[in-house]
Amino acid sequence: MLVLLAFIIVFHITSAALLFIATIDNAWWVGEDFFADVWRVCVNNTNCTEIDADYNDYSTVQAVQATMILSTILCCIAFLIFILQLFRLKQGERFVLTSIIQLLSCLCVMVAASIYTDRREDLHKNNAQLYSLIMDGRYGYSFILAWVAFAFTFISGLMYLILRKRK
Repeated sequence: MLVLLAFIIVFHITSAALLFIATIDNAWWVGEDFFADVWRVCVNNTNCTEIDADYNDYSTVQAVQATMILSTILCCIAFLIFILQLFRLKQGERFVLTSIIQLLSCLCVMVAASIYTDRREDLHKNNAQLYSLIMDGRYGYSFILAWVAFAFTFISGLMYLILRKRK
């Protein structure tokens, strides 16, 4: 039972780490001499421009930012609630609250990555002054980590739903 508990804790911490990296790191769209994410666009590693209210379709970028931040916060809250439930639940009860919060985290990261996937081309075209040099790029590792974090949070949410407290 301790091995299963350790696995679940490590899996959850890994999910949170993936969410932190995907949210913070600047590699959602990358190329040879540039990288961009939902916070800024950098060319030649030195010329960085923050994405702010002057950005066309800024509300779309804000939606991605907000849902990624919310996903990370919910994942951390789910972990704290899981630790509390380890000591407070009666034997045989399920970790339903932890599961619900973790699945909400999963939903948020899915929404953020889906919005970015769908709107990326329009964001780049509507902000040609920032993206003129970086149209020929590819999805970066932070974007991929966001989708991996989606899978991890979904699996851990299901694990919490199935898991029962034992002695």
